[in-house]
Amino acid sequence: MKHLRKVLFVVALCAGISMNAQDENNPWSIDIGANAVDFYPTNQSGMGGWFDEFVNADDHYNIIPSISRLRVGRYLGSGFSLGLAGSLNKIEKVGDNSVSDLSYIGADLDVRYALNNLWGGKKWFDPYVHFGGGYQFIDDNSAGTANGGIGVNFWFNDFIGINVQTAYKHSFDEDNVMPHFQHAAGLSIRFGGKDTDGDGVYDKDDECPEVFGLEAFNGCPDTDGDGIKDSDDACPEVAGLAALNGCPDADGDGVADKDDQCPNDAGTAANNGCPDADGDGVYDKDDECKDVAGPKENKGCPWPDSDNDGVFDKDDNCPNEAGPASNQGCPEKVITVEAKKQLDEFAKNIYFNTGRSSFQPGVAEKLDLIADIMKEYKDSNFHIEGHTDSSGSDKLNQKLSEERAKAVMDYLLGKGIAADRLTSKGYGESRPISSNNTRRGRAENRRVDIKLAN
Repeated sequence: MKHLRKVLFVVALCAGISMNAQDENNPWSIDIGANAVDFYPTNQSGMGGWFDEFVNADDHYNIIPSISRLRVGRYLGSGFSLGLAGSLNKIEKVGDNSVSDLSYIGADLDVRYALNNLWGGKKWFDPYVHFGGGYQFIDDNSAGTANGGIGVNFWFNDFIGINVQTAYKHSFDEDNVMPHFQHAAGLSIRFGGKDTDGDGVYDKDDECPEVFGLEAFNGCPDTDGDGIKDSDDACPEVAGLAALNGCPDADGDGVADKDDQCPNDAGTAANNGCPDADGDGVYDKDDECKDVAGPKENKGCPWPDSDNDGVFDKDDNCPNEAGPASNQGCPEKVITVEAKKQLDEFAKNIYFNTGRSSFQPGVAEKLDLIADIMKEYKDSNFHIEGHTDSSGSDKLNQKLSEERAKAVMDYLLGKGIAADRLTSKGYGESRPISSNNTRRGRAENRRVDIKLAN
């Protein structure tokens, strides 16, 4: 019974301190396993010299076939950890001599130093040295000891490994407890590191501890995978270039697409990314005479266009009445290809408030221009189509597309367009014109199309 009290004391003391730490990420762990006590290779009278028959387990080791050792402790920093171990054994061999079964109880305090801290070795192979002291009980006798030895952990992952170590225990009272070696082997479990977002980067090292990220970026995400973490990426959802803070440059002119008024045509930074071939200050996209310089009021051409129909007066059979080039600048009753193209351009700028069928500011002006085209070509009928991206449910998107198409039709009716010239229908998300996997693609899919109905 008195030995049982000693065992309980050691176990309680172990449980009362922090678990044995292996590194700063997981500062808690526990070692549990078996131990062997050997009195022979200690250079004592009647025993062998130092390390004689050090691994002669059959003749000299005292082992009980059960879990007989527990060590717990706390990481101190810079490769050092503090631990307290408790062990049980039964002594039947003292060197080459057999003895009656003697109980063995050890309580040891030690400091470990991880040798990888010196040379930065492999994480899975974790050798260490340890030193400290303890108190050993052999039957009714006891003595303090000074301890020192070596050991190694073989880690399977960040949390579980195998521990093997040996320690020499030098007795301060050899009449009661002889000097001896104690070997140990068992399972080592380390834990205690906090990783809130579960990305494998512990919170103490994670610059984005609540957002799943990458180890390469200290736990921060790189949503578009362009090698620039989101916090430094001006375009975090679109892969781009480091030189442009993570934004793409489709035309390679050195102006990021988000700032490029002509993202698909290489230009200059001075022209906001647009080309101006004739250098007249009118960008090519707006210049109707790209190779001949002209004033802005003439759309970059040196010749006037009095009716602003895109046909210069010198080629316009109706210079004071707008008409398409296909009709030499004179108006047509049935809508022309060019007028339909212009109608489509205006339709692309019909934007709605998010999740609603109400217009955003500036849309009314575009609808007024559409109404003017429809009034000019009175023999043409039109079908208004509403479309959405894939965000939200199919049912909601279908209803929203119908409401948006009808909102456009109602506005045009209010501008005097005859009801028998207009129809509307919503198609939900069923007819995308771009990928719904990107922000730009989704924006292109949220649209209204106006098509000829006759």
